[in-house]
Amino acid sequence: MPELWAGVDAGKAHHHCVVINAAGDKVLSRRVPNNEIELLELIADVHALSADVLWAIDLNAGGGALLIALLVNHDQQLLYIPGRTIHHASGSYRGSGRSDAKDAFIIADQARMRRDLHSMTAGDEIAVDLRILTARRYDLAADRTRAINRLRAQILECFPALERAFDYSRSKAALVLLTGYQTPAALREAGPERLAAWLRERRVRNSDTVAATAITAARAQFTTVPGQAAAAAMTARLAKGVVDLDAEIAETDALIEGRVRQHRHATALLSMPGIGSLLGAEVLGLTGGDLAMFGSADRLAGVAGLAPVPRDSGRVQGTLRRPRRYNRRLLRAFYLSAQVAITRCSQSKAFYERRRREGKHHKQAVLALARRRLNVVWALVRDDRVFQAGTPQPAATAA
Repeated sequence: MPELWAGVDAGKAHHHCVVINAAGDKVLSRRVPNNEIELLELIADVHALSADVLWAIDLNAGGGALLIALLVNHDQQLLYIPGRTIHHASGSYRGSGRSDAKDAFIIADQARMRRDLHSMTAGDEIAVDLRILTARRYDLAADRTRAINRLRAQILECFPALERAFDYSRSKAALVLLTGYQTPAALREAGPERLAAWLRERRVRNSDTVAATAITAARAQFTTVPGQAAAAAMTARLAKGVVDLDAEIAETDALIEGRVRQHRHATALLSMPGIGSLLGAEVLGLTGGDLAMFGSADRLAGVAGLAPVPRDSGRVQGTLRRPRRYNRRLLRAFYLSAQVAITRCSQSKAFYERRRREGKHHKQAVLALARRRLNVVWALVRDDRVFQAGTPQPAATAA
């Protein structure tokens, strides 16, 4: 049992630290700039009070990363308490006001009373890299979707025939076309042969087909819509933006591919049908690269939102619901891998079809499969072995 508990309410520019003893009395309360020198002074001052201190913090990245690194490097015991947990716990403390000092005290007091909190250890360098890279790719994909939607809306306003002619989310050729030609008059003036040659110069595949499709759309509209010139300029800019996003996504994918295969668990994880470099990188990045840190497959399933929790009340019994607090990106990774596995793995397909025959709808069956596959991933990583078709798999503990 520690002698003191230090709670840190982390922020961008400043942190507030409160240290309490076994009786819950404050022995130190300090606001500290988020700078290395001041943070080292704080650690030294707390250590001077006692060598047996348990630290707790409400951030595991972002503004708290520097303090976490310093505490880990100085061999300090450190727990992570999610901010949402602190928010709900604050209602049981005296007073309705809120301050950084009060939040820091609650963090320290929760660390003193609870035994179910995660310890934080030195980060897996590759897993941290993958977390950063996959987060960036996630943002890029979202930016691309927004840009495509905006592009289609802009084309539809002035040139609906061209908007219908291509699938801009899949056709790079159509995007290249829009960087140079955006109006019916410009396309008709260029003509099919000149347009096809222009596309070939830019290494567009099926340039003749793309040119013919665009000219057909141009011949379906001869009216100039008000604002066409400004819309054409905006369309060209949006199309170029999507092309640039595609290039950055491809570059990020290459970085993820190279980095994920350097991880010690990559061979075991990537051997699972339905888990490729991207989803494997998501799992490693979001779990810190060490599944054993969660203690059990059931605990990991709870974090991933794949372990239903009871919602019983009175006569209503046996009701299960997804937990309110879980890692949505981790759930997404296992869910997508299960969907892919249904088409590529006979065992996964058989399990899915069996659940469907039991009356589960598609989403329920995929979630049940994702839960089962999480057990298998846990066992593979734990035993450092690869997946083999026909190998007995542990039964899922939750549907």
